[in-house]
Amino acid sequence: MTAAGRVARVVIDSPLPQLDHLFDYSIPEELAEEAVPGVRVRVPLRSAGRVADGYLVEVGEPDDGFEGALSPLEAVVSPARVLTPGVWRLARRLADRSAGTASDILRLAVPGRMVRVEKAWLAARSSGVSRPDTPPEGRTTPEATAGVRGYGERVLEEAVARDERLALRAIPRLVPLPDGTWVGEWAVTLAALATDCWRGGRTAIVAVPDHRDLEQLAAALAAVAPSEAVVRADAGQANADRYRGFLEALSGPRIVIGNRSVVYAPAERLGLIAVWEDSDPLLAEPLSPYVHTRDAALVRQELEGCALVLSGNIRSVETQRLVEVGWLRDVGPERVTTPKVVLTANQQADEPAARAARIPSTAWRTAREALTGESGRPRGPVLVQVARPGYAPVIACANCGQAARCMNCHGPLHQTRAGAPPSCTVCGRLATGWRCEHCEHTRFRLVTVGSGRTAEELGRAFPGTRVILADGDHPVQRIGSAPALVVATRGAEPIAEGGYQAVLLLDGERMLARESLHVAEDCLRWWQSAAGLAAPGAPTVLVGVSGPLARDFATGRLVEFAHEELVDRRELRFPPAVRLASVTGAEATVDEVLAAVDPALLIDVLGPAAVEPDAGPARATRASADQVRAVLRFEYARGAEVAAAVRAAVVKNATRRRRAPAGKPGYRPAPTLRVRFDDPEIL
Repeated sequence: MTAAGRVARVVIDSPLPQLDHLFDYSIPEELAEEAVPGVRVRVPLRSAGRVADGYLVEVGEPDDGFEGALSPLEAVVSPARVLTPGVWRLARRLADRSAGTASDILRLAVPGRMVRVEKAWLAARSSGVSRPDTPPEGRTTPEATAGVRGYGERVLEEAVARDERLALRAIPRLVPLPDGTWVGEWAVTLAALATDCWRGGRTAIVAVPDHRDLEQLAAALAAVAPSEAVVRADAGQANADRYRGFLEALSGPRIVIGNRSVVYAPAERLGLIAVWEDSDPLLAEPLSPYVHTRDAALVRQELEGCALVLSGNIRSVETQRLVEVGWLRDVGPERVTTPKVVLTANQQADEPAARAARIPSTAWRTAREALTGESGRPRGPVLVQVARPGYAPVIACANCGQAARCMNCHGPLHQTRAGAPPSCTVCGRLATGWRCEHCEHTRFRLVTVGSGRTAEELGRAFPGTRVILADGDHPVQRIGSAPALVVATRGAEPIAEGGYQAVLLLDGERMLARESLHVAEDCLRWWQSAAGLAAPGAPTVLVGVSGPLARDFATGRLVEFAHEELVDRRELRFPPAVRLASVTGAEATVDEVLAAVDPALLIDVLGPAAVEPDAGPARATRASADQVRAVLRFEYARGAEVAAAVRAAVVKNATRRRRAPAGKPGYRPAPTLRVRFDDPEIL
């Protein structure tokens, strides 16, 4: 017997594209009360008596004309309704937009079940004990009612209340919180906006790239919002803590903060989605279907009609396109604040020796004055930003100059510390008895200098000065206001109390030498982020870089830079002026996908071209030597049609019968086809 003939429509948790649709199951009488939309369920599959996990999306009537018998639900795993209608609509829309599967999106949106945590949450809800959905009465501290500073009285709050979409220019400076903690002004701004939204009875979601940004945002929220209102969801949490936070987000309006996947958090009465530093590659999802946090936020805002704020130290080219097409409104602070930037390339244009120096005299003098208090300047810490971690990341033959390679696996060699023998970065073997494979020479020289070697050199140049190393192997979050030399890799700079008295930006030309469509944008973001850590009036010295990019950085023309980049990409038909989709696989399979897409939908097709075996560490899988890749370029208006055609070809390829290799009768090779829309590193 079934529950009054009602049908449960279930999405199965499977990455197989042929299973990416709703399946109908009958609801047994014993599960009638528990089988409600949003719960986890187990359902039978028709082959080999298998049972699959899934989510019950909706309960409805059988399709007209269907006269067969439906398989019944196997079980309801839990009464917790973890999949909300809004998140399901978002997952379905994003999967269709990127020719992916909705279950891949749901794995990012819904954390794994923690039984003990879930039972405690259900018990608290059934007993009426839950955290308040509205702010407690009587909390009227000045911090809680001050509002957003620097943009006009309640300008941003009223824009969020009207559900506007904003491209917000951040104020690049550090500010102290009431407890003495220093954070970026951007964190205070977003915290005030999120708190105001929550006090209005709506949920705010704020996504940031990494744990450093998250710590600043959490500290800013602690000054203006009660702890029970803030839910944290990031990959650094234990599974139980992350699931507990997810369930709290289901309990009513909250302020939900986290990294890239927080944009999928459940939200009751969603009022605001804010994304900080949307140009940061950490917000690009590395898992299929590779949806960028910014794109997920844009689609969710469109579905739910809430406010949207995209902000950052610089204006990303993608955000600038949305401003120019009228989708986002450009909003800047009342008073423009730009760092004091010194370009050494302009000062030493006629001194070849000075140009060749890694740290020219201007930078040395600036650091000495900040550390010693010369010229009447305050004494304090100095930040030195470098490009690479380690001691000597790259070494070469001292005779012929060819890169030094491991004699065991041919991987590149590096030096980990002063006096240490070179070792392989791949297999880790020490290169004792090394000989150059090109000229048989036995000595090597340093090609690049990392953070460790830089700290060693500065320690000798400034005896008696404390040197702090901050990189991936030596994480440092905060330092005091005492004089010190802080050598940090890009993105790992600690916050100094009161700000740095000088900032030196080294290795700029090396950073710009990286092959990437976004290299200029990345460098500008790294430099601007470091400059924003300086004390008011403290100089920022950019070493060795000249040209339009350096001038834009020195003069604060960040929006103009984004506009000019967008103009260039329109001429070249590069993203974000157009959309891209890459198709990688066996040559015959790629040709079938290309044939399935109507040429009238496309601008053009690049390739197919052979893919190198080591296509790069950013790839989800390493391509084999016999694979090819084609790149489809198309207009945004054609995106849905192109995605539908590509997805149909993917399903056809996945369901094709494959002949087992000789001698392996029970083995069937997996489909060799990978599709990625809007790959940020495709060019």
